[in-house]
Amino acid sequence: MAYVISDACISCGACSDSCPVGAISAGDTQYNISADACIECGACSDTCPVGAISQG
Repeated sequence: MAYVISDACISCGACSDSCPVGAISAGDTQYNISADACIECGACSDTCPVGAISQG
C-alpha cells in the first residue's frame, strides 16, 4: 500500500527530495504522494522531520 502524508505536514520538502521515483509533489497546503507512482520504499517516511508520512 502506498505511503500517505497527513495534515501534520509542514511543507518542508524533505520527502520530495528523498523520493527515488519522484512520486511526491507540492500541493496547495501540503505535499502529496502519487499512489500510482509510489514504490513503497519508505525513504520519504524516514526523512520526514515531523513524522507526517505513513503507509496508507
